[in-house]
Amino acid sequence: MSRRITLIQGHPDPSRTHLCHALEDAYRAGAESAGHEVRAIEVASLTFPMIRNKEDFEHGERPAVVREAQSMIRTSDHLVILYPLWLGTMPALLKAYLEQVFRYDFAFEPLPNGRFKRLLEGRSARVVVTMGMPALAYRLYFGAHSLKSLERNVLKFAGISPVRESLFGMVENVDDERRRRWLEQMERLGRKGI
Repeated sequence: MSRRITLIQGHPDPSRTHLCHALEDAYRAGAESAGHEVRAIEVASLTFPMIRNKEDFEHGERPAVVREAQSMIRTSDHLVILYPLWLGTMPALLKAYLEQVFRYDFAFEPLPNGRFKRLLEGRSARVVVTMGMPALAYRLYFGAHSLKSLERNVLKFAGISPVRESLFGMVENVDDERRRRWLEQMERLGRKGI
């Protein structure tokens, strides 16, 4: 079954020379070869203001690039968010972008009883993270805290489920064979649309 997939490339360097970009390209190639519809957002190429207060978050103007992303996500079956781990979390540019996109009346809606209605149910996601440390150390020693925060406090809070993850560690010292296996893995995931 064909799926509509939105790729969100969160690497803040627009040069497209990093492993995050190669992983995105491999996923996209696999997805397109299987007949999935793929759209991509390159956060590094966008200009948007940061949200600085509650009023901005709840009622602030949404730039055209944010409205376009919301439209793409709303009409998607599956999201893939890719980013490098920087200082234990996602790069600030991606965080600022997600704060703009996952706002009231798009991702969730407050209810009178103090709860929230999840507005993005029916979608799944994959989070792809590259890092200099071993991925196992990130999971076990550091608790994968930033990844868990993105999954629980943004994606699942908005109703997106299941959320799967792909972690790639020791990327600074990766040999050609391991890199090839990683790209093949992403291509397989793209073909499956997961």
